[in-house]
Amino acid sequence: CDRIEKELSTNGESQITVGTQTFTLKSDMVTIKRYTKKVHVEEIVPSVIEPSFGVGRVMYSVFEHNFKIREGDEQRSFLSLPAIIAPYKCSVLPLSNKDSFVPFVQELSKALTFNDISHRVDDSSGSIGKRYARTDAIAIPYGVTIDFDSLNAPHTATLRERDSMKQIRAPLEEIPLIVKALSIGQRTWEDVLNNYPLFEQQEATKEK
Repeated sequence: CDRIEKELSTNGESQITVGTQTFTLKSDMVTIKRYTKKVHVEEIVPSVIEPSFGVGRVMYSVFEHNFKIREGDEQRSFLSLPAIIAPYKCSVLPLSNKDSFVPFVQELSKALTFNDISHRVDDSSGSIGKRYARTDAIAIPYGVTIDFDSLNAPHTATLRERDSMKQIRAPLEEIPLIVKALSIGQRTWEDVLNNYPLFEQQEATKEK
């Protein structure tokens, strides 16, 4: 700018090269003025963006990505967290509060604990459907239901998968191992469905 100003004042013109072309700038084409400007607010457009990457944003993204709504029922929402990162791996849901159910719930809970499977026992008086919905809402991937058929030998229970809501019936002593294999990715739910009978409804509706 200094060179151009000096040449314009001395020769009346100045040569400017842009790329491979040269242009002549004459004094009647441009006026150069120097003055001092007081700036009260200066806006800066950053050329480098440094995003924040705190754990809070990561958790929000995980929850948002896994928030689901049951098809055909907007009131039923659930978190589809993968079993490997879900805080609880399974829930234990006795169908009744009768004393005869207590030993089976306690034995199953003990076996799950022995296999390092975090679980939650829900023996509240609500319907089994509402209890399933509660466990779905807190991302528990599997639910074990102790029903009236579980009281009869050979003792079995149902295992429900959160996302598909499908259930199988399996021997009670095998369920902790099945849940553990599912939780650490050693087994898929499709494999379990292929190896155990699909549960439709319990045969016994009351204690014998």
